[in-house]
Amino acid sequence: MPTSFTNYFSKKELLLWCSSVILIVISFCLFDKENYSTLLASLVGVTSLIFCAKGNPFGQFLMVIFSLIYGVISYTFAYYGEMITYLGMTLPMSVFALISWLKNPYNGNRSQVQINHIKRGEYFFALILTAIVTVIFYFILKALHTANLAPSTFSVTTSFLAVYLSFRRSPYFALAYAANDIVLIVLWILASMTDIRYFSVVVCFLAFLVNDLYGFYNWKKMHRKQMKTAVS
Repeated sequence: MPTSFTNYFSKKELLLWCSSVILIVISFCLFDKENYSTLLASLVGVTSLIFCAKGNPFGQFLMVIFSLIYGVISYTFAYYGEMITYLGMTLPMSVFALISWLKNPYNGNRSQVQINHIKRGEYFFALILTAIVTVIFYFILKALHTANLAPSTFSVTTSFLAVYLSFRRSPYFALAYAANDIVLIVLWILASMTDIRYFSVVVCFLAFLVNDLYGFYNWKKMHRKQMKTAVS
């Protein structure tokens, strides 16, 4: 982790992070006020994303912590798909991604991962593997009487693709996470119709969506710089 938070991030990135934190805290104070585990998960998650946007392995470490807390929160609303996805898939895959990022620093700089160029064949393989995982989880979640089965299953789809691409160090992992954010926004809106406290989680994933879109933009920019340095 960088020694100076303010020096490591640009003003634009600090503004994005601070705005996300303020929005999350305000929504918690307005709609929840009780479940501090939700607030903690949201703050850890959004901090993870700003580090991941820089290609910093510390972001994957924070993602492991977020997955653990979020899995417990999902269990409380019988979102077993989310619980199983994050505890059984996102968490261990984040560990593998952390190891992968640490093993592949850019020019020896452990604060930035070497971005990988994946060929079309592997993207096709990733989609086939994702489809298989989706079908398997559909029947598992159906057997568990998971709330809102269709979006919960699609959340598994987007989550698996995101963690796979993250492990493979592809910039498109951030787009897959953005798609997952949209699914989760829908899921937690449905949950908030039953309990308004969960609307703070909706706001959390809205902040995540903006951060993931920035992450994709920044990874593409970093990739161009890395390619340019390699050629020169």
